[in-house]
Parts: sequence; structure tokens; C-alpha cells
Amino acid sequence: MANNLRRLAVLTTLIGVMLLAVALIALSYVEVGIANEIEPESLIYTAEDISAVPQSVAEDASRLAAEMFGNNGDRYEEFVTQLLDSYVEANDKDFIVLFNPGGWGWSFPDSSTGWRSILDGIEVELDSLGYEAVLLNFQRTSETTWGVMKEFMEAAFHYPSKTKDLACRVAFLTGHCPDLKVIVAGESNGSIVSDGAMKILQDNPQVYCIQTGTPFWHRPVTRERTLVLNSNGVIPDSFSRGDIPTMARASLKSLLGIAPEEKERGTIFNFVKAPGHYYSWRYPYVYSQITEFLEENFGINQEEAYSSGGS
Repeated sequence: MANNLRRLAVLTTLIGVMLLAVALIALSYVEVGIANEIEPESLIYTAEDISAVPQSVAEDASRLAAEMFGNNGDRYEEFVTQLLDSYVEANDKDFIVLFNPGGWGWSFPDSSTGWRSILDGIEVELDSLGYEAVLLNFQRTSETTWGVMKEFMEAAFHYPSKTKDLACRVAFLTGHCPDLKVIVAGESNGSIVSDGAMKILQDNPQVYCIQTGTPFWHRPVTRERTLVLNSNGVIPDSFSRGDIPTMARASLKSLLGIAPEEKERGTIFNFVKAPGHYYSWRYPYVYSQITEFLEENFGINQEEAYSSGGS
């Protein structure tokens, strides 16, 4: 009996060590990064583009990559390239709107019709205020089994490495583009990463945040320059409220082939139904809250545009 207990203890310890090792490996590896929100491969610039980057910017990119991965290897080179590509994209813009998707973190905005409309609405609103903006996507997970494992481990610890990665990229851009403003946009699980990045960047006045549908287990701290929407103004967000019975009923109805009403739209990981967990620019509450946030923070530029146009 004693021998069996010892074997069980040893086995349990080994399993625990293996799980800890997997967690540490997962939390130390950054996979993907920033990409153009429409064509993932289009945020790749030529050697001529990169050669025009100031030496100080290139050196800082190398320093940050070395801090993240050591000063050699494929991940180091990839991170440097991504930083320099994003700098070239952002250098002549007023705004970067950086979308952080929900779900597993590998989707692009076109996979989320609601947030596709919100990003388009933000771009139009900023344009009406006299700003030029570009929309980028923070793809935090590769669409692989390893990517799912990493995302699961990251979520369990509130995304420590992915939050650091995102904050590092934003700080790099704002540090070398002093007139640039960045809106970090987060949907569902992506709002946790956005919220963590804002905590790191809370003293950076160039960074703003818009979040929708925060998961019920995460309680964001509403900070200056941050808008948190956990209701779409139509029905309560069952996922943000942790309303498990409502989600269970909606999922069962879906399995039975009963189509949800328009107001009951919302899913998690594309199969768990979560009524209210859907945000769209065409919802008056969502539109008005985001528009008010943009005008309050950036509306002064509209007055300058009118003044210069009338002079």
C-alpha cells in the first residue's frame, strides 16, 4: 500500500512538473504579431522601404527583439521585421486602430461582422474629425494545435506574454512617432489583452482603448482614455454577465435547429451561443458611445480643420 502511494505521489509530481514546463514554454513564446487587417501578407515592405527607417529606430527594434528572444534566431529576426514594418505603416498616419480579436485570437475582422462594422465606423468618424487612420490586426495566436494550447495557458494567467508583446509594439510605435495616436480595440477575450496592455501603457497619453464584451471572469479597471462596453444596448450580454443558464438555453435551441432572434445574436468560439455578445456599429447604443468617446478625446481637430478651411 505504501509503495503504491509513493508511486502515485511520484507520478503526480512528474505530471505537475510536465504541465508547469508546458506552461512556462507557452508563456515564453510569441507566435504571430501585427498584420494588415484586410490582407495579412500586405504589411511586408521592401528592403528599400526598410532602409529608409532611421538608424535609431532600427537599433531600438533590435534591442526590443533581443529583450524578448535573445539577439539571434528566427523569432528575433521576425520580431525586428514586424516592428520595422509597422513603423513604416504608422509613420505618416495620425491614428493606428489596432484590433485584438476574440475567440482563439487568430481571426481577422472580416470573421466578425459586428466588429468589421465598428472598425469601419471608427475610421469614418476619425476621417470626419480630420484624421487619417489605418486599421491593423493583432493576431496573437497561430491557427494550430500548439496555438490553441498556448492561448489556453495564456488565458489561464490573464495573457502575461501576449499583453507584454502588444504593449511593447505599441510603445515602440508611439515612442518613434510622437504625433501618432493608437486605439487598442479588443473584442471578448481580446479585451483582456487590450486591458492588460493599457495597464502597462497607462502613463502613455498617445494610447487609447475601446473594449466590448469583456468575459465575466475578468474585471477591467476603467481608466482614463478607455471605453468599456459590456452591453450592446439591445439585450444584456450573457457572456459578460456570466449568465450560464441563458447561454445553455440558447446553445440547446441552436442544437435543435431553432434559429435565434436578431436581438439574441452572439457566440463564443463559434459554437457556444451567448445572446447579447454581439456588438455592431448599427446598434444605436454602440454607435453613440463610441462616437462620443472619439469626439470627446479627438474632436478639437475638427475645429482646427474648419478654421483652416475657412481662412
